Amino acid sequence: MRAAFLVLLSLSAVLAEDAQFNGRWDIFVTGEPRARAWWMEISGAGTPALKGKFVGFPGGDLNDIPQPAIQDEWLHFGFDYKDFHTGKPMHREYMVHPRAGRLMGVMRSSDGQTLQWVGKRAPVITDKDDGTWRDGTPVELFNHKDLSGWRGLIPDLSLGWDAKDGIMANAAGANNLVSDATFWNFKLHVEYRVGEHSNSGIGLRGRYEVQILEDYGKPPNLHSNGALYSRIAPSQNASKPAGEWQAYDIRLVGRQVTVVLNDKKVIDKQEIEGLTAIAGDADESKPGPIILQGDHGPVEFRNIVLTPLIK
Repeated sequence: MRAAFLVLLSLSAVLAEDAQFNGRWDIFVTGEPRARAWWMEISGAGTPALKGKFVGFPGGDLNDIPQPAIQDEWLHFGFDYKDFHTGKPMHREYMVHPRAGRLMGVMRSSDGQTLQWVGKRAPVITDKDDGTWRDGTPVELFNHKDLSGWRGLIPDLSLGWDAKDGIMANAAGANNLVSDATFWNFKLHVEYRVGEHSNSGIGLRGRYEVQILEDYGKPPNLHSNGALYSRIAPSQNASKPAGEWQAYDIRLVGRQVTVVLNDKKVIDKQEIEGLTAIAGDADESKPGPIILQGDHGPVEFRNIVLTPLIK
C-alpha cells in the first residue's frame, strides 16, 4: 500500500512539473537569420490532452504542433516541410525545458542549423479599448523626402528601399523597415499601393502583422488583405484592385485591435492572442515600433501618420 502511495506521489510530482509548460510564451531567439521572434502556446501538459501552437516554423502561419511529447522534463516536437527555394524535404526538431520560470530551448534543423532560444511568459495586458482613451499629438512617420527615422530589421542587410516624389518603395526581397520610435496604444493611418500578386504587411508594436495582399474580389480568410495575419480574418474583402492606392486606419489598445480598410471596418476590437511571424521583438510588455514589410513583393507607402492614445 505504501509503495503504491509513493508511486502515486511521484507521478503527481511529475505531472506538476510537466504543467510548467502550460501557457503562452514569447520566445527570444539567438542568431535567428531574419531577426524574428517566435511564440508558443502549450495546453494540457501534465494530462493526456497535451497540445500546442507555434509561430516561428518556416513560413508565417500559426501552426498546430504535431505530436508534442514530454519526457524527463523536456518538451519535444518537430516539423517536416519542403524548402521553399529547393523543394528539398527538411526537418526541424525542438527541445525545451523549464528553468526558473522560463523555457530554455534549442532548435536543430536537418540542414545543420542550430538555434538557442528562451521563452518568457506572455504578459497579461489589461488595457481595453473602452472609450476612455483620447488622441495625443499625431506623428508623421514618413517625411515624404527620405527614410529618416527608419532602419532595417536585419542589421547586416541593405535596406532595399528608396524615397522619391513623396513615396517610399521597396525592391522585391528588401529588408523590413522598422521605425526608430516605439509606441504602445495608438491609431495608425497608412496609405499603400501594391501590384498584382504582391504581398506586404504592417507590424504593430513590431509584433502583430496586419496583412497587405493583392486579393481583390477573393473570399476573406486568415491571410487576406485586412487580416491580423494567420490569427484574425477580416469580416469582408474590402480590397481595391492592384495598382490603386488603399488606406488602413488601425487602432490598437492593449491586445484589442480594430482595422478599417478603405473605409470599411473589417476587424472590430478583437483580441490578439500573441505574436505573428513579423515580430522582431518578443517582449509584449513593452512599447514597440512600426514595421513595414519589404521582404516579399514590391509595395509603396505614402502617408503614414500615428496618433498615440492616452488617458
